Amino acid sequence: MKWHVGWTAGAAAAVLVAAGAITYAVAEDGGSSSTPSADSADAGFARDMAVHHQQAVEMSYIVRDRTKDEEVRRLAYDIAQTQANQRGMLLGWLDLWGLPKVSSDAPMTWMGMGGMASGKDGALMPGMATNTELKKLEGLSGKQAEIFYLQLMTDHHKGGIHMAEGCVDKCAVGVEKRLAQGMVAGQESEIDLMTDMLKERGAKPRS
Repeated sequence: MKWHVGWTAGAAAAVLVAAGAITYAVAEDGGSSSTPSADSADAGFARDMAVHHQQAVEMSYIVRDRTKDEEVRRLAYDIAQTQANQRGMLLGWLDLWGLPKVSSDAPMTWMGMGGMASGKDGALMPGMATNTELKKLEGLSGKQAEIFYLQLMTDHHKGGIHMAEGCVDKCAVGVEKRLAQGMVAGQESEIDLMTDMLKERGAKPRS
């Protein structure tokens, strides 16, 4: 897809900007006096949520190509921009801490829930769409694409909220805990909005 190449370059730039901007924030953060370890909740959340966010960005760009509805396109743009920026922050922290962006541990191991998602068909964590679902979204258009996107993103947000709440509970770095709390509030608000948007289209969330 043409947008994918452009987004990848943009994401890389965002990571570089975020890494520089965040250095000061983390250095001044009073929530932790030492660098997190590779198996810490802080590192695990940063790695897992970066992957989770990447798919949300991907789905949002797909639906913007599949509908002309301004309300859905605006929501998709907001989600893509917000989550791409947050992803840059998470990856920037891993760079700052000198920690790897991938782990041999199963996703969500830092939450004590490493076996919660099978990873089947690309759904690496709860709430993530499968590869089959992404392909289906790419094949829909108009109202059908809008409904399926809103349903997928509602599920995606529910999974993301679960992980963000885990970081609020388990992470040690104050600025990361605050980011996670902001994710919870923001995504809960968007779930309410998407539920209303689905109702307007004669549909409802899948779960």
